[in-house]
Parts: sequence; C-alpha cells; structure tokens
Amino acid sequence: MITVNRFVSDEDTTISQVFVRGKFICFGLEDEFRFDKLVGETRIPAGTYRLGIRRHGGMDSRYKKRFGIFHRGMIEILNVPGFTDILIHCGNYDKDTAGCLLVGTGAITNENNMMIANSVVGYKKLYDMIFEDVNYKNTLIQFIDSDL
Repeated sequence: MITVNRFVSDEDTTISQVFVRGKFICFGLEDEFRFDKLVGETRIPAGTYRLGIRRHGGMDSRYKKRFGIFHRGMIEILNVPGFTDILIHCGNYDKDTAGCLLVGTGAITNENNMMIANSVVGYKKLYDMIFEDVNYKNTLIQFIDSDL
C-alpha cells in the first residue's frame, strides 16, 4: 500500500508525504483542492485507488528516451471518478502537473511559493521500489487530506 498524506496546501498547490508500506519515501506535489473539478487544476480526490502500468502515450515515449531501460512504463492511478490519465511523474512546480502526482526528495512549503525538489531522484526511488508490485500485483494508493 502506498499512502499520500497531504499536509499543506494553498490556492495552487498541495504538498504531501508519500509512504510505501508505512515508510516515508519522498514528497508529493499536486494541484489544489476544489469541490468542483476544473480540468488540469484539481488534485486527486481523497480515497483509495488501484495502480497500473501504462505503456503508451506521449509521456511514456518521453520517459523511454529520458530514462532508457530503467523505464518500463508509466505508473498510472486508475478509476478515479471524473479523472483520466493520472500518472506519477517528475516535476517540481504546480505548472508541471495537470492533475497528476509529482514526486521529489525535498519540499518547500512557503505559501504561494510551494515546490518539491530533486524530482528525478524521488521519482527513480519510488518507481524502483514499487514498479514490480504495481506490474504484477493489485497495488493500491491512498490519498489522505490532512491539510483540510
């Protein structure tokens, strides 16, 4: 089980701690909370979802070139009501996500200036740790709103 515990947010950005089997692994960044979804500007609703591997699309092609044999498909968050194409990927700022979960090893939580740092390092760490489980098992991710 992967847990995303959202602990701070502002009008544009949400920062979280990402745990795998109860162990802190990295920080996460998403868009802001909204009651009504705005495409590309709304974080994933709190809840538990299944993860899968996506081996098509532009992001998958870019990551194949960027990461070579390390990349074996994008980790996708499935069956989120009202959302599609939600991936876990690299990025540091709100502008780098359109409803996806970005990960990194550091976080800056200054209101109206939030970001995560060392995104590639955090992404590779999480990806390497969970890929096999996501690919071969029924792996779940839980989003918890501790910031509201």
